[in-house]
Amino acid sequence: MTQYNRPQTHICPNCNGHASAAVTLGGRDRHGHLRTITANCPACHGTGTVRRSAAGKGARA
Repeated sequence: MTQYNRPQTHICPNCNGHASAAVTLGGRDRHGHLRTITANCPACHGTGTVRRSAAGKGARA
């Protein structure tokens, strides 16, 4: 039986894998669309994962 290889990346401990969020600025533009911006996690830069070596640095005990 073959061994299961763990992926080299882990879920970011700062955002729990939810790396990007759409934030509303309030109000609507002249076409009626809601104005939003995308906010990315500063630790993982919007990927939701961190490398194995960096995972232990920000992880909680």
